[in-house]
Amino acid sequence: MDLYEIIEQYIKNGQKGILASVIYRAGSAPRDVGAKMFVGEDGKAFGTVGGGRLEADAYKEALGMMKKTKTKILHIRMDARTIEEEGMLCGGNVDILLEPILKRYSEVYQGIRLLEKKGKRGIVVTRFGQNIFSKTLIRQDLEIIGDPLDRETVEKLKNYLYEKKPVVVDGEVVEAIQVSSPLYIFGAGHVSQFLSKIAKIVDFHVTVIDDREEFANQERFPEADEIIVEDFKDVFNCLDFTGNEYIAILTRGHKYDAEVLEESLRKPVKYIGMIGSKRKVKMVYDRLREYGFDEKTLDGVHAPIGIHIHAETPQEIAISIVAELIKARGEQQDIG
Repeated sequence: MDLYEIIEQYIKNGQKGILASVIYRAGSAPRDVGAKMFVGEDGKAFGTVGGGRLEADAYKEALGMMKKTKTKILHIRMDARTIEEEGMLCGGNVDILLEPILKRYSEVYQGIRLLEKKGKRGIVVTRFGQNIFSKTLIRQDLEIIGDPLDRETVEKLKNYLYEKKPVVVDGEVVEAIQVSSPLYIFGAGHVSQFLSKIAKIVDFHVTVIDDREEFANQERFPEADEIIVEDFKDVFNCLDFTGNEYIAILTRGHKYDAEVLEESLRKPVKYIGMIGSKRKVKMVYDRLREYGFDEKTLDGVHAPIGIHIHAETPQEIAISIVAELIKARGEQQDIG
């Protein structure tokens, strides 16, 4: 469950909460601008703004302002003396915006979650200050959700649509929604179990797909965002492809791998990887060449999947795959 889904659940249950967001960082503070943590009135915390003293202070402040409807900027200064006295590993200065979660912005939170899930862009504008708090979501089509903004302001703000990090402009935080990283894992075997867990930790939106319900189920994949039991070839008719998807092919046999790879190569995706020995990969490629796929297309497939780290166990193989996924995601962000 992602942060905004959790926020929606708290609002639905009539519970209060505080959203903490890093809006400024200088030096070697642990988390970058944009990092978020949600603190519920029940004391539960989700996400992180950096750990250690920084997070402890943010958590304490959040609990102390649960009954308020105003925002607050928490300034944390970690100088050399503080670091030495508290045994901290990181220094630097951080500003954290603490904002109350309000029912009147339910559509904004829901809109952010849906845009992230679908890989669509948008801009979240949060105005803050003494007796000032407003929140607006500007979708990529410039539809406004939340507090109204005039057309001139919207035209100005749309220039931030592709910003990598939030920026503070004239007393407001302008934050572009980052396109999500959907990961489709084909095959629900042992390697997939560990791949799902580790990929989820590093913020991939994980969907596990297999045609066997006894393998593809919530008990084996409790952390997965979605589990689909369907024929490998037919499932492509009900999957979204926006060009942001990552595909890991780990089915139980050459035949299924070839089917999934063939369908995947016909879709706009960011990454395709397939498990298997060099001999198996050659067999699958030979079949696809017969179907008309050229060498340039096949060269774009990561096969055997994963970074070469002499991985042998399912856990090690999963780590090598996630390492390659992170590398591919980083390279794509640099290009973007």
